[in-house]
Amino acid sequence: MTLEEAQKQVDDWIKQYGVRYFSELTNMAVLTEEVGELARVMARKYGDQSFKAGEKENLEEEIADVFWVLLCIANQTGTDLTKAFQQTIEKKTGRDRTRHINNPKLKEHGEL
Repeated sequence: MTLEEAQKQVDDWIKQYGVRYFSELTNMAVLTEEVGELARVMARKYGDQSFKAGEKENLEEEIADVFWVLLCIANQTGTDLTKAFQQTIEKKTGRDRTRHINNPKLKEHGEL
């Protein structure tokens, strides 16, 4: 599935089941909430916290929830994510072409 197809699928779902998009500001708040839920799972799975009784290790679900809201925000603001993402790749490549490769902090941890 392409980003364009994902944006269309979300838009189709909203039109069929969602009545309308939440306002942009509401979706920003929802995005913040979803990122917080993702952070909770990350802290428990990869950090020092442990899961509470009854909590699920639903990392994929939380990532998908964040992506869903980002797609909603992109749709309602007229953002073409394919174009925007390509521009970001080009920006990062131009700006950071050697920055991370030459970062001794990354080399110290054996990540390169």
